[in-house]
Amino acid sequence: MAGSTTSPPSRKAPRWGLGADGTSSPRTLMVKVVGLAVVAAIALWAALPLIRSDNWWGLGVVAGVTALAFYIYLSPRTVPMKYLLPGTLFLIAFQVIPVLYTVSTAFTNFSDGHRGTKEQAITAIQGASVTQVPGSTIYTLTLATDGDAATGDIVFLLSDPTSQESFVGTADGLEPLEEGTFEAPTPGGKITASDDYTVLTVPQVNARQDDISAFSVPTDAGAIKSQGLSAAFEGSPQQSYDKGCDCITDAATGDTWTADDGEGSFVSDDGARPLAQGWKVNVGLDNFARVFTNDTIRGSFLRIVVWNFAFAIGTVAITFGLGLVVAIALNNPLMRGRTLYRSFIILPYAMPGIAMYLVWREMFNKDFGLINRLLGLDLNWFGTTASSMFAILLIQLWLGYNYMFLVITGALQSIPSDLVEAAGVDGAKPFYAFRTITFPLLLVALAPLLITSFAFNFNNFSAIFLTSRGGPFPPDNPSAGSTDLLITYTYRLAFGGSGADYGFAAAISVLIFLIVATVSIVSFRRTQALEEIN
Repeated sequence: MAGSTTSPPSRKAPRWGLGADGTSSPRTLMVKVVGLAVVAAIALWAALPLIRSDNWWGLGVVAGVTALAFYIYLSPRTVPMKYLLPGTLFLIAFQVIPVLYTVSTAFTNFSDGHRGTKEQAITAIQGASVTQVPGSTIYTLTLATDGDAATGDIVFLLSDPTSQESFVGTADGLEPLEEGTFEAPTPGGKITASDDYTVLTVPQVNARQDDISAFSVPTDAGAIKSQGLSAAFEGSPQQSYDKGCDCITDAATGDTWTADDGEGSFVSDDGARPLAQGWKVNVGLDNFARVFTNDTIRGSFLRIVVWNFAFAIGTVAITFGLGLVVAIALNNPLMRGRTLYRSFIILPYAMPGIAMYLVWREMFNKDFGLINRLLGLDLNWFGTTASSMFAILLIQLWLGYNYMFLVITGALQSIPSDLVEAAGVDGAKPFYAFRTITFPLLLVALAPLLITSFAFNFNNFSAIFLTSRGGPFPPDNPSAGSTDLLITYTYRLAFGGSGADYGFAAAISVLIFLIVATVSIVSFRRTQALEEIN
């Protein structure tokens, strides 16, 4: 029709991963196929050990996440989730799950001797008390692991010299070895290699000695224990479990230890716990109560908290103060050679922190350290509390002020110069202009940085562990040093001393989190008032 106009056909924007015609480009399709293949491979790798351990909850989570990934990346409708899913999964895996596991551990007695279930504890106690049965078979032993030599489960590769049969002994029992899956120079001789298991070398055996000593293979007659590195015997346990009384009885002495399910241990009538092996149980708030009710721990904890705050606040204050002075000096346009000076100041920040801590520790050495030689002193810097604290703060100043200098320099250069010039025209002196204009504007930009710096130094493990190692230590409490932070104290409880106490260490970790979170929240709320300056 004359005078009529025809609208052009509307064209929809192509969907995510699709070309203009609505089909996937070859490159996009290839990336999608490869990515989903990697996801499927990781899911299969994670599912196999979960199936072997009958962990059906974990298997369900893996299957659900895998199905969700396939649905999101195969559907053209879930565009936002294509970008959110990877970050969300990494957040859950590396942040949420560790935090939840730490919090849950804080309410248990998880420690050396209290790691597994009650059934595992009974098996370990009976296995540790095995003595050889007269006339029992002496097997030729080869020590091996099911998987990695350093972390895999211990297994016994056994050969019977009499019947010339070969077996594999695991924590589940004794099974025959299939022909052709292992190597032995002679029938019934020592097994030298296996297709399914990793034969340990002498250094690897020495590294796993404790695990080997505690390991036994359960049998109908008792258990098989190692006798040296090349032999094993079948014996019967001296200590046996009676389900009727829920107790362990020693056949030789007649002593009896009854199960205390509240503490996860077998206890004698007089309250003694001679059996080192126990099991993991929920103890409620007991770990938190120990911090405030145990006199030794309470005194150490409060002292460490005070020094922890002093260290974190002091480190931030001195590094910020020196960094501010140097930044103002080098921000002056009349200063010559500013580029060279800035390069020298940044050099310590570019060096590895761990190496610098070790260098400074040797510089403070009493006998041949550079500090004592230059000053003509004979001072044991890490031998007294005051000198050790001073040395640590000096090291922190040298390592930290250059970072503060960098960020303060950037903040100074972002402040409009006309504000200060206008104040000078109005007759304000330089210090007054700095105090009322420049410094408040600096705090607006740097307040979040100072708060995060405080949180970092509150948990600065390397600053203490690589220099003073928490010392000096009082003679009545070798687990809590005078310069220990809560994080180093927690580490010593978890991995040092006579045994690891993970439950108590997790409880202290939760307290550290609550302290830092509270201080950070309060500080961030107070810094909101600075925004009114803008």
